[in-house]
Amino acid sequence: MSTVASRTFRSSPYRDAAETWSAIVDLLTENRTGDVRAELLGVAGVAASVIADEAPKDAPIVVTCDGPRTRLYCVYADDAVDGADANEDVLGFDALKGDWRISLPCERDDLSWVQSALAQRSSRITARELGVNVAADDATAAATGSLTIDPKGFLAP
Repeated sequence: MSTVASRTFRSSPYRDAAETWSAIVDLLTENRTGDVRAELLGVAGVAASVIADEAPKDAPIVVTCDGPRTRLYCVYADDAVDGADANEDVLGFDALKGDWRISLPCERDDLSWVQSALAQRSSRITARELGVNVAADDATAAATGSLTIDPKGFLAP
């Protein structure tokens, strides 16, 4: 089992959805500039829409990379104002190290347009329906929400 880090961001009304995505980008990029940050900011409108719909309240934004997995949640309403359940502390590792992917949770009614809009801007940032988990340690599964098992991997050479 891989290591998992979790963070919870204060969203509306403490900050709007676009500001929430910006705070998430700051955490993930460790405030660095460059192509990765540009790619994350390039999907800001789509990500903000998902955040505004409160999709990451109970289903995390999942970040996978060559290191630990990161789950990002948001709190809303009084919980966002109070901030007691929030944890926006820096991570002790690079969450975008190596072959990274981000999976955004999305309402079923919006999934088609969100997936299409993300695909136009990034091959690493995808959306999945609320309630669908991101499979462990499989880049394809991170994008599709499914896992393929190769039974040959269990056989001794």
